[in-house]
This record gives sequence, C-alpha cells and structure tokens, in this order.
Amino acid sequence: MQHPGPPRFLAVGESVQLAPRDPDPDATYNWWIRSAPVASTLELPERTPVLEFEPDAAGTYELRLDAPDGTHSLTVRAFGDVRASDRGRGVSAGSGGVGRGSQQGSPEPSDDAPGSGSGRGRATGPVVDRPLLQLHGALEGEYLVVRADPTFPSDGPSAGEVEFLIDDRDDVDPDAVTVRGRELRIPVAAVGDRVRIHGVAVAGAYSVPDTVEFTRVALPDGNVADAGVGTPASEAFEVRRPNDPPGWAGDLTFYEIYVRGFAGGDVDEGSVFEAIEDRLDYLADLGVDCLWLTPVLENDHAPHGYNIVDFFSIAEDLGEREDYEAFVDAAHDNGMAVLFDLVMNHSARDHPFFQDAYGDPDSEYYDWYDWQDNGDPETYFGWEYIANWNFENLSVRRHLLDAVDTWSEVADGFRCDMAWAVPGSFWQELRERVKARDPEFLLLDETIPYVPDFHNGMFDVHFDTTLYFTLRQVGRGDVPAEAILDAIDGRTEIGFPPHAEFLLYVENHDETRYVVECGDDAAFAAAGALFTLPGVPMIYGGQELGQRGRRDALAWDDAREEFYNHYERLVELRKSVPELRGDATLVRVDHERDTDRAVAYARESDAGTVVCALNFAGEPATLRIDRAVDPTDLVSGESLATAKGLEVDDVAVFRVE
Repeated sequence: MQHPGPPRFLAVGESVQLAPRDPDPDATYNWWIRSAPVASTLELPERTPVLEFEPDAAGTYELRLDAPDGTHSLTVRAFGDVRASDRGRGVSAGSGGVGRGSQQGSPEPSDDAPGSGSGRGRATGPVVDRPLLQLHGALEGEYLVVRADPTFPSDGPSAGEVEFLIDDRDDVDPDAVTVRGRELRIPVAAVGDRVRIHGVAVAGAYSVPDTVEFTRVALPDGNVADAGVGTPASEAFEVRRPNDPPGWAGDLTFYEIYVRGFAGGDVDEGSVFEAIEDRLDYLADLGVDCLWLTPVLENDHAPHGYNIVDFFSIAEDLGEREDYEAFVDAAHDNGMAVLFDLVMNHSARDHPFFQDAYGDPDSEYYDWYDWQDNGDPETYFGWEYIANWNFENLSVRRHLLDAVDTWSEVADGFRCDMAWAVPGSFWQELRERVKARDPEFLLLDETIPYVPDFHNGMFDVHFDTTLYFTLRQVGRGDVPAEAILDAIDGRTEIGFPPHAEFLLYVENHDETRYVVECGDDAAFAAAGALFTLPGVPMIYGGQELGQRGRRDALAWDDAREEFYNHYERLVELRKSVPELRGDATLVRVDHERDTDRAVAYARESDAGTVVCALNFAGEPATLRIDRAVDPTDLVSGESLATAKGLEVDDVAVFRVE
C-alpha cells in the first residue's frame, strides 16, 4: 500500500515531508488538496511524488495522493496559536475534536576524523514546557474506547485540550465516532479489521502525538470476531500502543562493539566475526544482553565503517554474510540480541552510484544525491568522503528500504546513524515496515541533542545526550553533581512522553574515553550513574577494562581488574534490584553532603524503594539522607555507616527501611 502514512500534526510555519510508501520509482504520483482552511491560499506543485508541505493557515487540511494503487487521503492538522517544535531537515512533527485522519537538529561537528560518516546534529533549542500525552485503549462492551492522559504545564480545568484523529488508512464510519472531553468512543460495528486513533495534547505548544491501535482478531474457531454483545473482549480485538518500546528494551545492558578493534590487534582479515564470537562467553559472564556492532557493510576502508559503498554486502575484511549470521546465531545462543548499525543518510563517495554521478548531470544517479551550487556533493561538517542521499528521489528511498528489508531479517534491531539528518517520513515508514515483520524489533536513534518528536512513530530508544554531556561536566568538576537530576528532569520538560526509553552512556566510538577526560574516580561514579538512573545502560567495548584509546584495538592483556569488577557488580546489581529497572521512578530526596560533587536520589517501584548515592570527588563523601535506610551498601555488601552519616567512595545503593 502506497498510502503516505498516519495523520500529521504541526504548526503554521513548520513543514513536513510527505512521500508515498513502498514506492515504485517508475510510477507517477500527484499530490493535491481536497479541502483546506478558509484562510489558506496554498497550492501544491504538480507531479511531485515527495512533497514538502508547509501549511499557511491554521485548521485541517485533507490532502490527496494519486498513486498506482489508487487515490489516498491524508489529514494534516495545523495549529496557528502554538509554539512550533524544533524542526530541521524534513523530520515530521507532531495537537476536543475528532477528524480523519518535528523537530530536529541542525548539525554540530563531532570530534571524528575528517570524512567520517558518523556524527551529531544540534537543534536550535527545545520547546520547554510542552504538554505530554499517553493514550490508553480498551474494549468496553460494544465500544472501542480511547482515553487520553495528558500532562499540561499548568493545572486546572482549562489547562489544555486534547484532539483525536482517526487514521485515514482505516475503515471506520466517521459519523459513528463520538468524543466527550478526553475520551473517544467507536462502536465496534463501525470498524473494519483495524483502526488507529492518534491524539495530541495542546496548551501553548503541542505534545508528541500518541497512538492506540485496535486490530480485530480471529476466534479459536477460525472466524473473525464481530465484537458484538456477548463476545469476550480478549477474543475480539487486540489493543496495542504502537509507540511503546518493545517489552524487552527496558531491562537491557547494551554493549557497543567497535568491530575492527574489539577482538584485539592480531585478527586475520576475513575472520573478525569469528574472533568476536570467541568473546561472547566473556560478554555473557559480564551480564550483557544486547550488542551494538558498528557498521559491517562494504565500505571505503575507513576503519569506522560508516562510509558505505554497497548496502547489501558484508565488508570483506570482516568475513562473509554467512559469518555474520553465524555470529548473530551464536549471540542468541548466549542470550544476547544484536543491533545492526544502519546508515541511511549518505553513501561513500567511492560508492559506484556516486562515481557515476559526480560531474555528470546526465547520469541516472545524479538525482540520487544532494548537490551544492558548485557541483560538490552536499555533506555535513565538510566531511570529504561521503555524499548525502536525496530523499526526494523515490529511487533512493526504494534502494534504502530494500536494504532495510535485507538486514532486518538478520538483526534484532537497528541503531540508526545520524537519525537527525534523515526525513521523519522515512523513519516512520521504516518503523511500520520492520514492526510489521517483528513487533519486538528495536529502533535506537542517534540524535544529538535528543529530540522528543523522534518518538512520534519513529524510534523506541533515544541516546540521552543531555545526561551524557552533564556527566562529562560533573566528571570534570564544572557543575555540581545534582545537575544529573536536572538532566533527567529535562526529558519531560522538553516534551518526551512517559513511554520513551533512553540509552545511558558516558562514551562511544565518537568520544574521548571518559576516564581520559575525567579520571578514574569520576569514571567509577559515572558508571554508577549509568546503572542506577532511569534508562538503559550502555558499555562501550573496553570501558569496563579501563581502556584509554577511543578506537584502538582493545588491550585485553592490560585490562584493569578494578574496572572490570566494578562494572560486573553494577550489571548484576541492576539485574537483581527491580527498583533500578523498568518503570521505577526517580525521586529527589532531601540530603546533606560535604561536597557538591556528590548527590543522592531515590528509585521507587512496586517492589520498594532504594536510595542511590554518587560521589565524583575522588575522596570519600559523607551524606546524611532524610530517609530511614539500611546502611548496608547493595553494591559492595558493606555497611557505610559512620558517626557523621553514610560514607560513599563512588557509588552506593541503600534499601529504604
């Protein structure tokens, strides 16, 4: 189906890229406006398959896309009296009433070597105090019911509004839909096989949209349930929240493998996967659950692998495809999932398509790339070995979607490189594509700084860039340790919904090792932060060994045992203490400390409450906590009680009595 996807929410002055899905590059597509707000004078270009749509008036637009498989409707709701979300290159945004039915970053250079294709983007500044929204669905008698649970910057009955849109792709009688306040109801008799309801909260700004999906399911006798009177709810419809991360995501310990350095410096060409496989027992013993491999596709021989010359072949220096698949199978046998590093923004300039196109506007591949006025390819940060794809070209989208199909079959998820640089419409299509095959497929975005709207039908887990930078500042002594808690609070302040998940890290292949920049003592405390704060911790290969080189071959024979033991204890602690995982909330606790380089906070869940303490000072810190706690530290197993309070070296966790 070539329908362009879910309804869109945005503000007047923002734009969103719209494109047919599962495109046929040889077909003809045409966008047109069926209805628009009275004040709109907008006209669309003819025969433009990929459209940059920018509303010129507030209200609801009904767009049409003529495609080979028919004419498709798409609803766009534009708000005129709200603050716009941060928007960059083509990423879609996401505001009672019912109808049928952004953000992003401009770049900031990384410290990569020139020409690297892995990097970061920076937004111009987040919209603070955005509303938050979760939708919850249920089958109640003869009705499908969706209830909105908004959080507005200010309280009160007129604090804000919630709007709903029915997905234009679904078979629903719109006249049967009723909305009362923050609740939507649809009689089951008015619904076909599936209905998706999208919602947004509005109060000065609009929230990241959320979605509930109802799917009619077959009964045990093979008939499709009619969901009429007397039909058990559990047998009639499956209720799903498509924007929720996979259930397995929240309890993971991630581990990044820099593939050309992880196994050491003496690995024969073509046997890298086998050499990494030999270390799987080590990773399993450490307690790792999910491996992120840096790119494994054929490239221009830059060791990081991000400059790709063939999106369908494994790099020869690593091995064959069979070797990669054998590695994935072995990881699964050891209880570990595998993330494939997906590079969609660009190709290497050594890619045969670029070589054919460069300097030749008549090449069939010329329009596959973005070009500067001087004839050079468009890139970011002056990177000289890559060239950005042109996502307005359907052949590019087709080529990359075919690559997505190829590699999603042999991975448990994608880590999406430079996600900020790729249009949101592409990520939304990719998500629905891979989730249709495997709903538990995990999508992790690299967007620096993170952007809330990337949780609008795009990604499950987000690099917590704010916490990363804060931990660096705290480690250097530039800001008090309590800034860590402000970084966590910042997630919701800029609009991330409650169901978003975050990757916690202090280093990766793009960054100076934390221990080099901040020292051993701060590195021990920062490790404690990763495993006690809300989110999913990640270890970059060698971090647990005290490795100092960012991309050097791992010095296995020179590993620092104190680092390994520290990480091993923290991994086990998080696995054994439910208050440190999943939905456990972070709560500030009153406490006194003798240095501002220490901080304490609580984690609360149905299982109980623990208090965590971090100390970046380099000498023991004494904390007096306004909670009755057992002074036995769950990390070390020792009592940390002194006459003056609790004495913490780097990290400690105490159970509340």
